[in-house]
Amino acid sequence: MIILFLLAGLALFVFMGYGLFTLSRKRTPDPFPPSWESLLSDEVLFYKELTPKKKEFFKRRMMAFLAEVNVEAVGFDLSDKDKVFVAASAVIPIFNFGDWHYNNLDTVLIYPDYFNANLEYHSEGEDRIIGGMVGTGQFENHMILSRKALHFGFNNKTDKGNTAIHEFVHLLDKMDGEVDGIPEQLLGKENIVPWLDMMHTEMEAINNDASDIRKYGGTSKIEFFAVAAEYFFERPDLFKRKHPELYKMLEVCFVTGY
Repeated sequence: MIILFLLAGLALFVFMGYGLFTLSRKRTPDPFPPSWESLLSDEVLFYKELTPKKKEFFKRRMMAFLAEVNVEAVGFDLSDKDKVFVAASAVIPIFNFGDWHYNNLDTVLIYPDYFNANLEYHSEGEDRIIGGMVGTGQFENHMILSRKALHFGFNNKTDKGNTAIHEFVHLLDKMDGEVDGIPEQLLGKENIVPWLDMMHTEMEAINNDASDIRKYGGTSKIEFFAVAAEYFFERPDLFKRKHPELYKMLEVCFVTGY
């Protein structure tokens, strides 16, 4: 009986310790720095088009994200613009989800340049082409981004891509336990078959050079979802005009369905 009591006490201690550790990761958000307002207004089109009330909500969600997730630079000093771009990329896909948190992410590592599969960014060669990835194994709950790709996603206002948003969409895809291009928790079971049909049709069009969706979207279902989502957020009007049915499906994912 004494042994059982001691074991129960130990379990309670571990549980309480874990609870304290979990709470300690979620720091109280800092106030939004006024100097960041111009960065958001000038560089982030999604934010620029929001109403004043929604802009305030966007900024609160940014600061909540930065209080919960470590953003670290590798080989350079982190700038305010780096922080703003990472936080904005995180908020854009979940903006309509209310008080939602990335429970499958604790650190974003930013490399100064594109990197290869071995996470080397200072090597020379054609293999150094990766702009972002969601970590696995020892990098589980980590995201790795190239600073060049991160900035290009916001500086280029006419393309249909954004590497950081792409990677955060992969995290949303992972909500059901698997990154497979089928965001079941976002779409709802009733939309899975129509989504798969639409996806296969459009991937075939991409691979036959009959679509304006980026080529990378034709490589797998996983990448199709993330690439289509980039287009949806970066050029919504063009996407709606070119791909009305696909646009409606992603509206269910990111606007109306969650």
